[in-house]
Amino acid sequence: MAMRLGSRAGGDDLEIQHEINVTPFIDVILVLLIIFMVAAPLATVDIGVNLPASTAPEQPRPDKPVFVTIKEDQSIAVGEAVVTRDALAQALDTATNNHKDETIFIRGDKALSYGELMEVMNTLRDAGYLKLALVGLETPPGKP
Repeated sequence: MAMRLGSRAGGDDLEIQHEINVTPFIDVILVLLIIFMVAAPLATVDIGVNLPASTAPEQPRPDKPVFVTIKEDQSIAVGEAVVTRDALAQALDTATNNHKDETIFIRGDKALSYGELMEVMNTLRDAGYLKLALVGLETPPGKP
């Protein structure tokens, strides 16, 4: 009582292939990988500053952090735009869309005096920015 279903006597039917062709999918993934590998270094801040080292564990940071950079010559930059100390509050208002509760990341050169760093932090506090984070280079514990 055995019966064969779906076969014809002629045998010229093409077999249905039940496999998915993943080659186009792999090609698209490789192209996206190359795009992200090229674009990732371009999304970083390009102002050169000699940061001091820290052994503190790395903290999570937001998707688009706002950096205030203070170079050795005491020039100040918000993001990549160099601003004067008088225009610092206005530049931060523009960068944060007037969100005063946003964390501001301060990158200060290690040759910068503590007093100069405190003056910039006081300027930020007077402008209403109370959440400040200092940025440093990571070093493994036990290394100076």
